[in-house]
Amino acid sequence: MKPTLSLTEGSIPRALFTFAIPILLGNVLQSVNGSINAIWIGKYLGAAALTGASNANIVMFLLLGSVFGITMASTILIAQNVGAQKLAEAKRVVGTSATFFFVLSLIFSLLGYFLSPTILEWMSTPKDAIHFGADYMRVMFVGLPASYAFFFVNGALRGAGDSKTPFAFLVMSVALDIALNPLFIFGLGPIPALGIAGSAFATLISQSASLAALLITIYRRRNPLALHAGEGHLLRIDWNIVRSLVFKGLPMGLQMIVLSSSMVLFLGVVNQFGSDTSAAFAADMQLWNYVQMPALALGAAVSSMAAQNIGAGLWNRVTETARFAVLFNFLLTGVPVLVIYILSQHFIGVFLPAGSPALAIAEHANHIILWSFPLFGVSMVLSGVVRAAGAVIPPLLVLVLALLVVRAPLAQYSISHWGVDGVWWSFAISAIVAMSLSVLYYRPDERLKSPSGGVFGMMRAPGGTEVVITAPTRNRMVG
Repeated sequence: MKPTLSLTEGSIPRALFTFAIPILLGNVLQSVNGSINAIWIGKYLGAAALTGASNANIVMFLLLGSVFGITMASTILIAQNVGAQKLAEAKRVVGTSATFFFVLSLIFSLLGYFLSPTILEWMSTPKDAIHFGADYMRVMFVGLPASYAFFFVNGALRGAGDSKTPFAFLVMSVALDIALNPLFIFGLGPIPALGIAGSAFATLISQSASLAALLITIYRRRNPLALHAGEGHLLRIDWNIVRSLVFKGLPMGLQMIVLSSSMVLFLGVVNQFGSDTSAAFAADMQLWNYVQMPALALGAAVSSMAAQNIGAGLWNRVTETARFAVLFNFLLTGVPVLVIYILSQHFIGVFLPAGSPALAIAEHANHIILWSFPLFGVSMVLSGVVRAAGAVIPPLLVLVLALLVVRAPLAQYSISHWGVDGVWWSFAISAIVAMSLSVLYYRPDERLKSPSGGVFGMMRAPGGTEVVITAPTRNRMVG
């Protein structure tokens, strides 16, 4: 299947910008949903409720991150089989992946439902926020199978070349969630007031309804990947496919886990300063979600663009792609950083009650941390380039060193030496470390001049995303 946009010819900045914008809009849409939910919880249920929900959401993000890489691997397998016009093999990947994700989600759902309070205590969640977080988290765990299924089906459709349908039903899910949140939190008519659990229940209903509507649409449109009567055998696990999904997807998924676990560890330190500091951090994270979106979108876009150009042997375009992506990162990330610096009180006040001590704490933390996001964005962009060449381990190591070896221990050490300010500075310092390590590894002037040497020359282009179909029932990835 041909790409919808050629990334190997024409203007590099125009192609990169055009390719990254749809990814960015999808990220913005989901964060708007999370922010609106946080407004309802923080403004009307209080700082402790917002802290509980924030702690719970980090855990849920960790669980989604744990299958992110595997989802990406399944999308690649489906896309390559569809492109090779091997529909039967594509459907075999769909069947195995669907069963694999369903079983995995059930295990996580059951364990999480019963261990929710224990997980929150392990995170050092303030005592007055634990019951809020547990109520919220239990409902989220009940809805985990629907979340995983929605995530997987969207990835499968994108693998088949359809990105419009997943986005349409993402819009539907977000719209439903926004509309249902106040209804289930405060109640209306026959709908009981469920408090913070109502916010999670709204998410469960919206995702389940969108998933059901998406599946109905797939079958009504006679999507070639849909499994029909007589094809139930495709739902049986093909362990060759599972091995491909796990071994190729694991390094990508581990990056998401490192990001999530580092935030869990950091939040555990922040929680030791009490509910006001935790609520301040939770409010700041809502803003930071938007600040880091351009870098996330650019990292994904530059990976695809660099991979196409590496495959075509256009090494100069790879170098230029990386340079423009770094420039766009500073521009697109720098603008929201500057706006938040100027209007910090107004933005933070959206998420916290008027007069709350958390307002001043959140503004102070922003002043120390915000400037570091463009620096961390450089690391994300350059990681996207090297991943395109098949190097999935170096970006993972950069994150481990910056976030788990530097940020988490430094934050813990700061408690008794510099107080909460030291904790905030550990966040910024880790961004500097991540950028420095990424730049040192990348070194484009030395490594891209000659395809016969350096990081790219030693790897097989287009890298680790190539799929080799070795037999009708065997699929494997080579990196």
